Amino acid sequence: MLKSDILKKLGLKHQNLSENDIEQIFNIFIKKIIFALKNDKNVELRGFGTLKKKINKAKQVRNPKTNQKLYKNESFKLHFKTGKILHTKLNSN
Repeated sequence: MLKSDILKKLGLKHQNLSENDIEQIFNIFIKKIIFALKNDKNVELRGFGTLKKKINKAKQVRNPKTNQKLYKNESFKLHFKTGKILHTKLNSN
């Protein structure tokens, strides 16, 4: 699903708001999630899931083609755990 698809569906559901207002609300929502994750906070959307920032520690790695040793800096990855409602809807037949 694309951002434009989400905005269209929100526009159909909330016809009293302009397209510009809906896009601004959506962008604020996304920015708040990014801000929380940047500040090491978890984002929980009840029933949907939880987003967490996890750390990949710095380590020595090897290029398999050249066998050259490299140093990989610490990096972050995003971890998503599904909520109970989403999990049951995805796994029901």
